[in-house]
Amino acid sequence: MNWTRKDLLGLEELSKVEIELILATAESFKEVSSREIKKVPALRGKTVVNLFYEPSTRTRVSFEVAAKRLSADVINIAAQESSVRKGETLVDTGKNIEALKADIIVVRHGASGAPALLARHVGLNVVNAGDGWHEHPTQALLDIFTLKEKLGRVEGLKVVIVGDIAHSRVARSNIWGLSKLGAKVCVCAPGMLIPPAIEEMGASISSDIDEALKGADAVNVLRMQFERDEEAAFPEKLEYFKNFGITKERLLRAKKDIIVMHPGPINRGIEISSEVADGANSVILEQVTNGIAVRMAVLFLVAQARDEKQPHTD
Repeated sequence: MNWTRKDLLGLEELSKVEIELILATAESFKEVSSREIKKVPALRGKTVVNLFYEPSTRTRVSFEVAAKRLSADVINIAAQESSVRKGETLVDTGKNIEALKADIIVVRHGASGAPALLARHVGLNVVNAGDGWHEHPTQALLDIFTLKEKLGRVEGLKVVIVGDIAHSRVARSNIWGLSKLGAKVCVCAPGMLIPPAIEEMGASISSDIDEALKGADAVNVLRMQFERDEEAAFPEKLEYFKNFGITKERLLRAKKDIIVMHPGPINRGIEISSEVADGANSVILEQVTNGIAVRMAVLFLVAQARDEKQPHTD
C-alpha cells in the first residue's frame, strides 16, 4: 500500500497495515546509518521544524538526526525561547512556520490533542513527538521495531509494560500498536497508577510484577514521573523499587531471553537496576539507534503523501 496520511498523530488511528508499512520503511532506512556517508537525498530541499514545548533530549535529537540523514534542512524551536513566551498561540506559531515555507512540523506539547489541533489549521505535515498523556507514536513504533528485530515477530508475543501507566503516553501508544499487531499486552503498576478503561484498549492488568513477568517475552520499563505527584499519592521511591523494580533477581525468575526495554530517561535504582539496564537482556541503546530509522521512515512517508496530493505544474 501507499501511505496516504498527511500527518502522524497517533497509533490509535492507524491500521495494522499502516503500522507494518512504517516498520518496513524503517527497516530499509536502517542500513543508511551503517554507511560511511550516512545520508540519502529523500528529503533534499525540504525543511523540518522541531517545535518542542517540553524538554527533550532523545526524541528531539533523534528527529534532527533522522531529518538530516534524509538531507532535509532542520530548524529547532524551543518554546521557552520563542514568541510563545509573549503569548503567541500554538496555531499562530504553526501558521507563521507555514508562511516561512517549511514542510514538516514535529511537535511536542504538554496538552493532549495539541498536534491534532495544529494539523487541522496548517497544510504542512504534522508529526506528534508526544502530547500530554495522550500518545507518543514514534516511541512506540521504535519499541515495536526493536521487538520485531530481536525476536523476529510481534504477533503472539507477551509484552509487559510496568511503571507509571497513568501518566504515560508511551504506554498508550504501545498498547494500541502492539495490540493491532497481535501481541498480548499486560500493564503492571500500583493501583493508583492504572488509569480507568485501560482494559478497553486491549491490555490486561496485574499488580504483581513477578506474576506478570511469567512467560513474558519482553518488559518495557516506564519512567516513574514523580514530578507529576502533586498530591504525594505515589509510593515512596524505595518502596516502588522493592515491589515493582526490574532487578537481576526478578529476571532470573523470568524467561532466560526476555527483552528489557526503557524509553528513557532511566531512573536507576527506582524503576530498574543498573545491572539490568546495562545487562545482556537490555536493548535500551538499540532502541535509541532504531529510533533514527523509524523517524526517518515517518518523515519520508508523510512528506511523500503530501507531495502526491500537491497539484503538479509543467
